[in-house]
Amino acid sequence: MGVAALNAQAQSTVQIYGIVDAAVRHTNNQGPAGSPNGKLTELIGGGMSQSRWGINVTEDIGGGLKAIANLENRFATDTGGVSTPFFQQSWVGLQSSSYGRITMGRQYNVLFDLVTSTYASYPYSPYFEAYKPEIGFALGARADNMVKYMAEFGSFRGAVQVSAGEKAATGGKTAGGYLRWAQGGLAAGVGYQNYEFGSGRKIEAWTLGGSYRVGPWYFNTGYGQNKVDSGLTQIDRAVLAAFWGGGANGGFGGPAFLAADKRDIVKLGVGYQITPQLNLGAHLFHAKQSGTTAAADAKSNFVTAAADYAFSKRTDAYVEVDATRLKGNVSLNGVSGTANGARSRNGFTIGLRHRF
Repeated sequence: MGVAALNAQAQSTVQIYGIVDAAVRHTNNQGPAGSPNGKLTELIGGGMSQSRWGINVTEDIGGGLKAIANLENRFATDTGGVSTPFFQQSWVGLQSSSYGRITMGRQYNVLFDLVTSTYASYPYSPYFEAYKPEIGFALGARADNMVKYMAEFGSFRGAVQVSAGEKAATGGKTAGGYLRWAQGGLAAGVGYQNYEFGSGRKIEAWTLGGSYRVGPWYFNTGYGQNKVDSGLTQIDRAVLAAFWGGGANGGFGGPAFLAADKRDIVKLGVGYQITPQLNLGAHLFHAKQSGTTAAADAKSNFVTAAADYAFSKRTDAYVEVDATRLKGNVSLNGVSGTANGARSRNGFTIGLRHRF
């Protein structure tokens, strides 16, 4: 009762929210050296979604203006371990009913905002956490030290971001923006962002795409490109590997990965809601990379399909299958995170998710 009285007096609300997701995932060409076909079966702390808990704060300060803040921690359900940094989002800002909102701190970048709001792979979950080749092109999805402004005018929404480069060794200075349009069941948008490495060289990324909802159907398509300056240092390459690498993002590795300076990805997906509880979705991704030498040239195809059944508004179960195929002087990464020479991988995931 005391908390309720305090909220009423301050005209503010504090919301605690979260997702707890756990799944069993089986893959080949990924297990420890010497295991049959590299097979690996494991319990993962996030299949459909990354497990998290967070706090949203809103205070009405009058004149159509609100103070807003967010803290969000990501964790692995299987081990209880937390992400580094401890808070994957930590920002504060002001929101106007007429002029949009400005936020400051660690938060989602404009590329991630555009894709997830406009042509996400799944309408009930932006992407599949355990296998997400589309997110490998979003430059880490978040950025430190960011100031972001977003505004909506009728059917249009736009945003811009800047980040100070406060990390001398690894860099981190960013700039970018997006513009999206949505009306009825149609949505489309385009976005651009760069990232400046510690050496002063940059990676430039842009994306465009759209989606269409009609009855039980959901269609989406998108294109993305990352282009890197030549002459990256070893530290720059390590930062780039964090953006591009990882089994969930397609798992490029090997000599071609180190030599590439450009990547393109195209995605095409369809979803169908059979019943209010049961959703089906399937997606095809095609990616290619190139560099100053032919040794950097490589292509990849990713296919994933999922079925999600909602027991209630908060709890659902899912089954997902996926396949990765690489061509060229590239390799998938094994369980240790290093290239293992494999050019194909199949995966199967079954899990349970609860949102609060």
